[in-house]
Amino acid sequence: MAKPLSLEKILFSQGFGTRRYCSDLVYADLVKVNGVLAEDPEERIAPENLLLNVEGKDWEFHEKAYIAFNKPLNYECSHKTTHHPSVYSLLPKPFVERGLQCVGRLDYDTTGLILLSDDGQFIHKMTTPKKNIGKVYQITTPDPITPKQIDHLLTSVTLDDDPKPCVATACQLLDEKLLAMTIVEGRYHQVKRMMAAVGNHVAGLHRTQIGQYVMPSDLAEGEWRWLYPADLSLLSQSVDAAK
Repeated sequence: MAKPLSLEKILFSQGFGTRRYCSDLVYADLVKVNGVLAEDPEERIAPENLLLNVEGKDWEFHEKAYIAFNKPLNYECSHKTTHHPSVYSLLPKPFVERGLQCVGRLDYDTTGLILLSDDGQFIHKMTTPKKNIGKVYQITTPDPITPKQIDHLLTSVTLDDDPKPCVATACQLLDEKLLAMTIVEGRYHQVKRMMAAVGNHVAGLHRTQIGQYVMPSDLAEGEWRWLYPADLSLLSQSVDAAK
């Protein structure tokens, strides 16, 4: 059981601003703790199952943040963007303040499931190919996808500027121009380059799944939700473990 912390420290840890600002929020009657109006920023509170309400908005306490986000089209997974707005502009300010980072990136023209966290070990675990955690993409193509192309993707694909071959760990043809493909690595523009290498190309790209965690059907574009232990367990399941 975690030891009690001052309310000021709890608010600060969740990204609500400097300690002074967090104290001012309490003094301004803008913070509730488990439904009760807080009066003292130095009050010590047990963080387990703690529900805050800050400036009228409920906020669950999480020592480390793990977030699933449905990335819309034409957003960049970067704080310093070039031509498009940042996905961070769609997230609550406390997430940005506490330093959440995208766990890997999706291109501006790719949509779907992104993870965000402030847990460095988790980010490393989810991005290293050694863990064999598959990512599933739905690929829309301009031309019909042939059995020969699928066989090539599942066997070995050599990219133009990379002598090391790459391979899809699974392919499922959903329609003649729609393919669900699973990859473990995350090389630069890998899916697009793989499709080009087998004689087709990507007209639309959407990530639906990481590990055994499938993006919820009710998670709308631009929306986020907390990930809980059961979700993290699904994320951690490798391709082999899922068979």
